[in-house]
Amino acid sequence: MIERDDVMPLLLAACPSFQETWREIEAKHSLEDDEGEENRRLHYSDAGRFAHHLVELHRKGATAEIAAAMQVIERLHLEGEHYVQELATIGYLEDIQNVARNSDDVDPAVFVPYLGPESRRWWNGLNAFWHGGETSVHPIDDD
Repeated sequence: MIERDDVMPLLLAACPSFQETWREIEAKHSLEDDEGEENRRLHYSDAGRFAHHLVELHRKGATAEIAAAMQVIERLHLEGEHYVQELATIGYLEDIQNVARNSDDVDPAVFVPYLGPESRRWWNGLNAFWHGGETSVHPIDDD
């Protein structure tokens, strides 16, 4: 079973171009620890940074890393503990949709071909929720 602390190592293996950004995130986190802050990983914040990275990869045409990252997100849905499954949807997929939607040049739909079957169901559920068709996020099969 994939646990929360397994998520980023899996994503970094799939998407090595995120390594530098991750080192910066970890350095900042270490500084906070030295200043007496509670040592808690902000996985949803990490997901936001990773979503921005994937949108940039799309702009650069780095499709192999996008595909590999989306395979990991599929694994998070299928093999993750409950927290990890929610993080895959509400953290990673929703952030990818929002970052792309808020950019001037990237349609979130460009990521759909990379989604695995379970991730696709959750992607559809997010769309239905945000477009007012559902009152909660749940997986929805393609029509």
